[in-house]
Amino acid sequence: MPGENLSRDEAHERAELLSVDRYEVALDLRSAVGEAPDGVPGATPEDGAGGDGAGAARTFRSVTTIHFRSARPNIAMFADLVAPSVTSVTLNGRALDPSVVFDGSRIALFGLAAENVLVVDAQCAYSRTGEGMHRFVDPEDGEVYLYTQYEPADARRVFTTFEQPDLKAPFSFEVTAPEGWTVWSNGEATGSAGGVWTFAETKPISTYITAVVAGPYHHVTDVYRRALPDGSTLEIPLGALCRKGLARHFDADDIFLVTKQGLDFFHDNFDYPYPFGKYDQAFVPEYNIGAMENPGCVTFREDYVFRGKVTRASYERRANVILHEMAHMWFGDLVTMRWWDDLWLKESFADFMGALSLAEATRFTNAWVTFANNRKSWAYRADQLPSTHPITADIRDLEDAKLNFDGITYAKGASVLKQLVAYVGREAFLEGARRYFKRHAYGNTRLGDLLSVLEETSGRDMTSWSHSWLETAGVNSLTPAVTYDSAGRVTELAVLQEAAASHPELRPHRVAVGLYRRESVDAELVRYARAEVDVEGPRTVVAELAGAERPDLILVNDDDLTYCKIRFDEGSLETLREHLDELSDPLARALCWSALWNLTRDGLMPARDFIGLVLRFAGRESDIGVLQMLHAWAQGALIHYAAPEWREEGAGALAEGALRELRQAEPGSQHQLTWARFFASAAASDADFQLLQSLLGNTAKIDGLDVDQELRWSLLRPLAAHGLADESVIAAELARDDTASGRRHQVRCLAARPSAEVKATAWADVVDSDALSNALVEATIAGFAQPGQRRLTAPYAAKYFEVIERVWAERSIQIGMDVVRGLYPSLQDSQATVRQTDAWLSAHEDAPPALRRLVLEARDDLARALAAQACDAASGRASSD
Repeated sequence: MPGENLSRDEAHERAELLSVDRYEVALDLRSAVGEAPDGVPGATPEDGAGGDGAGAARTFRSVTTIHFRSARPNIAMFADLVAPSVTSVTLNGRALDPSVVFDGSRIALFGLAAENVLVVDAQCAYSRTGEGMHRFVDPEDGEVYLYTQYEPADARRVFTTFEQPDLKAPFSFEVTAPEGWTVWSNGEATGSAGGVWTFAETKPISTYITAVVAGPYHHVTDVYRRALPDGSTLEIPLGALCRKGLARHFDADDIFLVTKQGLDFFHDNFDYPYPFGKYDQAFVPEYNIGAMENPGCVTFREDYVFRGKVTRASYERRANVILHEMAHMWFGDLVTMRWWDDLWLKESFADFMGALSLAEATRFTNAWVTFANNRKSWAYRADQLPSTHPITADIRDLEDAKLNFDGITYAKGASVLKQLVAYVGREAFLEGARRYFKRHAYGNTRLGDLLSVLEETSGRDMTSWSHSWLETAGVNSLTPAVTYDSAGRVTELAVLQEAAASHPELRPHRVAVGLYRRESVDAELVRYARAEVDVEGPRTVVAELAGAERPDLILVNDDDLTYCKIRFDEGSLETLREHLDELSDPLARALCWSALWNLTRDGLMPARDFIGLVLRFAGRESDIGVLQMLHAWAQGALIHYAAPEWREEGAGALAEGALRELRQAEPGSQHQLTWARFFASAAASDADFQLLQSLLGNTAKIDGLDVDQELRWSLLRPLAAHGLADESVIAAELARDDTASGRRHQVRCLAARPSAEVKATAWADVVDSDALSNALVEATIAGFAQPGQRRLTAPYAAKYFEVIERVWAERSIQIGMDVVRGLYPSLQDSQATVRQTDAWLSAHEDAPPALRRLVLEARDDLARALAAQACDAASGRASSD
């Protein structure tokens, strides 16, 4: 990371002075295969699992020609390039000395003319971290696969750029590839003679969404057709690709089905035809994120190619990601934010439109249930961290930008847009989007550009709404306060709004308040009254519900119209403790589960009580995505929020409950599979581990449960972590599954073993070496930190604070983030760790702000855990008195 940052001020100055007419980029990727020069290890299968080895610098030739203009003559400026070496730099026909003008991340440019041509011939490095041009060798067959990933600013690792979103330009790519390879980019391929692939020039786009995918990928095609209002036919060639080793698992038909449904939805609602020609979707290995919206060449993590049986929730998640990225073709690619301050202008909209299209255009009609239960949980956590920020954030530089791809920018932003739709009306919102696209097509925008069209279409003043929702941080809590008359009817029902002292903003909320009751002893909890109201200030009376019969449950924010933490009155909370499973509406049930989880995180409900609710009611949860979330929350409650003295008892109860539900689940059902995975992760007793071993050894069976390869790894991980699967057992499993996925599982299992030597090796592999690829760094960290090994990993708490500044300085920002987040000693959950953290923060006030932010966030999570543990311990003492 040294010297690679770019500040907002620098970017704004450059945008004021320069405009870019076009890029011509020629890449020679033949060096990706065969023996590497200068003693770098060759392309062997062994090399594929962990990259090229520590210190390797396998490179490729990159020749970039940039045609650009300068508003003022004779000024000094710079272009961006991160590369091991530069062969030549030519500006307007004048050769510049690379040793003078190139410093490793920037090329100094002097004496610019009104019109300029810059040509840079460089040797760029293949990546093992998922940033830039990532190179992967498949351990299964030795094939090499390449793909690019740039956001926010890694195109400069592949070609010379002006690396900022508001210097858009058309791009022409030429790629020389090894024999037998296929190459994809943003534009249509126009030729491939002699292995030289050429592509049609793109529309004006930002550097970070250009893309190249190259290799012997398995490729499936289809086409989307649509009649346009002018009588013409829009035809979009569709492609879907994955590694050859995954071809037998690749369900391209379902991918194309969702793609076509999404294209129908967005064309119906946006009134702007898809502008980027073809639509390829590449599922690529060792991908750091879920997906990336490169126009015409979208990239996804290959985990979305399912190697074994998965639940409906997995297909829903993939469909949501497909539609999220598709929404970006308009929000983000066609119209792009000027700088990363307004990242939300694309990510919040894509998250909202992805959920909306998923619910209305696909088979996943309960998508808003998933959004309420899963995505908003991410937002609530992020919005209560010390690093919380307004949706329109203050992004000073690229390091800030990298960290702001968070739950606020995505899920809170999408939640706020859902509130905006309730506020201005759906048609006004969509008409605002249509005008926004047409007015700013191929341009860059800021917050005011969007607000102006929404004011036009809705007739509302958006200034105060924007201030409350987009320009302030924090989450409000909404609590019902109700009184009844002697006949049991509602005298007054009010909604109380609160805010944290650190972020005291009270916001306008358009909410629905639902009243639920059981008509008889055995009846379901159903809604019998509902009122919408504009909540303003600390107390708002819901006049419409006065006189209603006494409810068993009052649900504020029914239908999930706004973004808030839901609280309950005592009567409602008691109803949920006894009858949560009887709440018939899946969205209302998901909202109640989410609210109970927030109470647990906030130290207002003992962790053991939340776990008890999961054990009592989760077996009757019909929505598989909600069930999986409940499993994750229950484990999180046990690991982080339960009093230490209760953990053993709680672990036994979770494992016992999971096994009971596993045996009772319908054979072959997705619920059975979900409970099987949960049981494996919760296994606590000798009998539990014996059952896992018997399922692996095929000496025990559970009717209908298919123990496929992915489930086998899920069963093996807890055995490894408890010392019941040694290196030879893990090696034997890898022999069954010597694939890229198998190697990740193997590395995680190896690092999970309860041995001081194992932990020392894992720590060194991640902290002291850069030999591992990004995927294997992630797997090693996941294996290193085991809840049952607190004493074993205790010595690494002090070591963590000794190394993180060096790691941040020496490694790429992605790996730095993985290490700083993943190795923080959160399992050393004591005030001593809080004090260690505070000491580091005090002694490192001049550390990079992004690094300090990560440490502050981890400290906050730990402090929250300790407060929740205190709540749980007090509950335990009270029950024993």
